[in-house]
Amino acid sequence: MPIDEKLLEILVCPETHQRVSPAERSLIDTLNGKVSAGALRNRQGQAVSRPIEEGLVREDGGCVYVVEDGIPNMLIEERIDL
Repeated sequence: MPIDEKLLEILVCPETHQRVSPAERSLIDTLNGKVSAGALRNRQGQAVSRPIEEGLVREDGGCVYVVEDGIPNMLIEERIDL
């Protein structure tokens, strides 16, 4: 389920306040390859075990916030640093 456009207009990274935008499919595919290999961890160091359907990339490309069922998880500790 794609994220609501109005919500996307107001969302920013809670740490840096940079804008976020939908992640490209190629990035999601790369991250999911790492999930399958057990090699993807969030900022807290916890393994990401579920495939990623959608994500929001920070403007500087430094991290991804996972979106599940159209709801972005904007917790700094749970983001994925790139």
